[in-house]
Amino acid sequence: MLETLYESNLTSLPLLMRGKVRDVYGIGDDHLLIVTTDRLSAFDVVMPDPVPGKGAVLTAVSNFWFNFTRDIVANHLADLTLEAVLPDAQERAQVEGRAIIVKKLKALPVEAIVRGYLIGSGWKDYKQNGAVCGITLPVGLQLADKLPEPIFTPSTKADVGEHDINIDFARTRELIGDALAEQVRDVSIRIYSSCAAYALERGIIIADTKFEFGIDDDGTLVLIDEILTPDSSRFWPADSYRPGSSPDSFDKQFIRDYLETLDWNKQAPGPVLPSDILEKSAAKYREAQSRLTG
Repeated sequence: MLETLYESNLTSLPLLMRGKVRDVYGIGDDHLLIVTTDRLSAFDVVMPDPVPGKGAVLTAVSNFWFNFTRDIVANHLADLTLEAVLPDAQERAQVEGRAIIVKKLKALPVEAIVRGYLIGSGWKDYKQNGAVCGITLPVGLQLADKLPEPIFTPSTKADVGEHDINIDFARTRELIGDALAEQVRDVSIRIYSSCAAYALERGIIIADTKFEFGIDDDGTLVLIDEILTPDSSRFWPADSYRPGSSPDSFDKQFIRDYLETLDWNKQAPGPVLPSDILEKSAAKYREAQSRLTG
């Protein structure tokens, strides 16, 4: 088994919050240390068992994409080193490979979701009314069909344990203003399109994903949180993809599918996960990392 980290415990920095997966510490007034643990959230419930090595995979994949997209949009990574922020070697060892230092920014109150394929809540919306988040789609699409072009389908950001709510573009404009809404939409689709093309060359279909953005003191749009990881995206193996059925995945859909077989009401606490399910999930995360980053 790989070493796991369910919860970080750094005493030299103030803990600001524990999210579903990330622990966030303060560094002065202008920076944050974000530790990606091996916690797993499914159906907005944090599971009691970690996925071995998951946090390191998410960190490596995010960092790869932050570098890949830096010509499209600025990101929140700071120039500070982990050694400078955590001089104590023991503390540093606890989070090495799974911690990033970022600029503190004002987060926007929407999640920027881009869909290239019809799956998940988008498929449910389409079956009901032929549209997703107010965007009308062609008649006769099947489950997991590729869309004619990627679509921007934002949601509100929910608190831990709450569900995000899909919204239309008009509501996005109300929340963040016309110009910023259009910029977020256009940048999100550009990032998705560029990265999806890259991933497809490596045998991975990125079916959909979510981005988060912040604003710096100058009003510049900045990409924050994580980007195009197996937690924030649906990754499908291209060689086994067939429209009309739910594809295999490299992401946490594997564990969601297992949870659907249990007699569990999708409320906390989550069920204990068997070690073989956790190991298979960890292997899927590692394979996605290997294919994308080499």
